[in-house]
Amino acid sequence: MKRVIRVLFLGLALVFTSANAQYFQGEATYKTQRSVDIKLDSTSNPGMTSDMQKQMQAMLKKQFQKTYTLSFNKEASVYKEEESLAPPAVGGGSMQIMVMGSGGGTDILYKNTKDNRYSDQKDTMGKIFLVKDSIKPIAWQLEKETKFIGQYQCYKATYTKIVPKPKDFKSMSDAIKEDKEAEMIERTVTAWYTPQVPVNNGPAMYQGLPGLILEVHDGKLNIVCSKIILNPEDEVSIKEPTKGKEVNKAEYNKIREKKQKEMLERFAPRKGNRGGETFEIRIGG
Repeated sequence: MKRVIRVLFLGLALVFTSANAQYFQGEATYKTQRSVDIKLDSTSNPGMTSDMQKQMQAMLKKQFQKTYTLSFNKEASVYKEEESLAPPAVGGGSMQIMVMGSGGGTDILYKNTKDNRYSDQKDTMGKIFLVKDSIKPIAWQLEKETKFIGQYQCYKATYTKIVPKPKDFKSMSDAIKEDKEAEMIERTVTAWYTPQVPVNNGPAMYQGLPGLILEVHDGKLNIVCSKIILNPEDEVSIKEPTKGKEVNKAEYNKIREKKQKEMLERFAPRKGNRGGETFEIRIGG
């Protein structure tokens, strides 16, 4: 009899735990900012005045400030950019602005930390891809430092990764012509997470810590959580995206690299072509 009662108790406990995991949900709002270096050559662009430079820098700064929402439970999440008005056009007339980067308002990142996989719907130069692959573990080092972000006590974690050295437009064009491999450098990523929100998740492809990640500093990219709502009255929608050509991460990287090369070759300055002005904007990762 005692064995029957014990089995029944364990069964009820498992049901309760599963239901509780599904019920625990929330939404976190993140503000992202990426530093942008504008390289202006006064010799080749004599019409660029100081006021025009300031105006361009202000417009670009606003363009690269974005807001995302992370909808999550204990097993999965959806990370999506909030809809906003189209960014103002940068430049005009004979000016051309070369912005080397990716991403857009139609991008949707679904992560299932329980099954260790993700689906990333990405709009790359007008074509939608659905990148499906496994979540790679991050070798986080848990640090001693703590701080509060809002009402949440957070703990510091870091890891080091190898990334391509940031290049400007000219350097990228030269590397393509000479078929050079990208120079690699080490970069330390810093994150702050809170065990008060017990999910091993976070914004973008940052996850794997014993608590929700509220802040990330990765090179020139900064991500900071500005708002958290836990267990809202309305159920949080966490749907895996389905649109786009399905590829894995390696296949997508090859496609993106090819498209970037095509764009660079298309806009690269040619001998004898003095019409128009091109400003180089470097977006370091």
